Amino acid sequence: MDKKERIDAVRRLYYSNPKVQEALLKFSKDREVVPKYFEGFGKRPDALQYISDIMNLVKKGATSFHCSEELWEDPLKLSSEISQEEMSELRKGWDLLIDVDSKYLDYSKIAAKLIIKAFEEHGIKNYGIKFSGSKGFHIILSGKAFPEIFDGQNTREMFPEWARAICEYLIEKIRPEYNKIISEGEVNFEAIKERTNLSKADLMEIRCPECGSEGKKGKIVVLKCPECGTIIERPNPKTTKRKLMCFNEGCAGKLEVVKEEDYFYCEKCKYSSRSKMQEESDKNIVYTKEAREAKYSEDFEEQVSGHKLAGLDLVLVAPRHLFRMPYSLHEKTALASIVLTKEEIENFNPQDADPLKVNVKDFMPVNETDEAKKLIIFALEFKKRTDKENEESEKKRYSEYGKGEKAVFEDIKMEDVKEEMFPKPIKKLLKGLKDGKKRGLFVLITFLRSIGYSPEKINDIIKEWNKKNEPPLREGYIKTQIDWHIKQKRKILPPNYSNDAFYKDLGLLEGKVDVKNPLVEVLRAIRKVKQQ
Repeated sequence: MDKKERIDAVRRLYYSNPKVQEALLKFSKDREVVPKYFEGFGKRPDALQYISDIMNLVKKGATSFHCSEELWEDPLKLSSEISQEEMSELRKGWDLLIDVDSKYLDYSKIAAKLIIKAFEEHGIKNYGIKFSGSKGFHIILSGKAFPEIFDGQNTREMFPEWARAICEYLIEKIRPEYNKIISEGEVNFEAIKERTNLSKADLMEIRCPECGSEGKKGKIVVLKCPECGTIIERPNPKTTKRKLMCFNEGCAGKLEVVKEEDYFYCEKCKYSSRSKMQEESDKNIVYTKEAREAKYSEDFEEQVSGHKLAGLDLVLVAPRHLFRMPYSLHEKTALASIVLTKEEIENFNPQDADPLKVNVKDFMPVNETDEAKKLIIFALEFKKRTDKENEESEKKRYSEYGKGEKAVFEDIKMEDVKEEMFPKPIKKLLKGLKDGKKRGLFVLITFLRSIGYSPEKINDIIKEWNKKNEPPLREGYIKTQIDWHIKQKRKILPPNYSNDAFYKDLGLLEGKVDVKNPLVEVLRAIRKVKQQ
């Protein structure tokens, strides 16, 4: 029995269960609800108004039901033609929906439990958990858990900005413990590479134990003078055949490499995994001022990145984005998206989601007023801090291109950038995608806006790109995403090449790249043209 036959055999019987119908209708209140058929999603906008609507859609071939995390005054008034302002007027609120996404259920379990632990550390006692229907979990907080007004802003108007800030904060919050748990277990890197095309090197990451920033791996080279015995250490020396002269005055010896070691370091806070000071008893060692003042930590190490194995899907946190409703079936697995308690996560088995054996429970938690206030405070402080750090980092990183403190790509002119200047990964992306189209759309919009293309030009390019996708994204979804980005005062830069979810996983990178961001390649192309 193939996938279609399997789901077809159970869907009519499953959705005829009155308790399943009640759960779907109850959760659908004020939400946009769209059925999915074997050939794709149904019309938008749509909503469930009566319990009979469910079986009517099932009789037409509906296999699953998907809904918005946003709550609307009237979902049927939504349209791909309405403006962001009109959409904001229609939005009466939003729930925080966290999508723990992975190809491996065991890693999803770890991430889900850590998210719940983080909730509880922020004073949140009420949350909903459900199986996604495949290999992940959805965790929900009611919008009632957040203050109606915070920091002078109306919370209902701060979607998706605040929801994304919370997700980004939680990713960093759980990262150290998540990496530690996975690194201490047995990881089958060969099986992961076969399934995800990610090598062991791709899955490793280094985090500074002092500040939490991304660390780097380097080489410490120990050099010794054969004439006078002087020993020095050099971090990350440039490769050259020429030997260095001894630093001791009057010594004509040439330094020879006696040892090389890997080490980890943090460019931000200058922490290192290796002390640059040797035993004071060795009179022949020459110490630099940097060596004497260096800070180091033995906790610096390379670990498996939990987020790369089972992360939080930020693509879900977008206007009018849909997620699988509680107790909806999943087309690929024929399993139900059942509701769980936190105690049930550890021993959960997909067989527990057999659609003919479900025990229906409420997914939506009854949150206390301001229950998540502490979470929003910490998340927005984190966002403010990281935005400032990223801006300072960008200024420093791109100052070599002659723009000094203004080097945030704000002043790249449209007339300076021709499509032949686009980096190879962007050109490859423009040929269309089969999978990961929403991530591809994010890369394209942020790239085109960052190089100064007008909204009309961006819209035209993305329309042509979408025709090449298999199948194309809905026009309404694309318009919503473009409108949202154009509305932002500060340009959002395209993701760095090191972000595998946006480049490597989409098959856009061929070999190694010598820059961090596609915009750097554009700047180089502009400079080359001007020099010529």
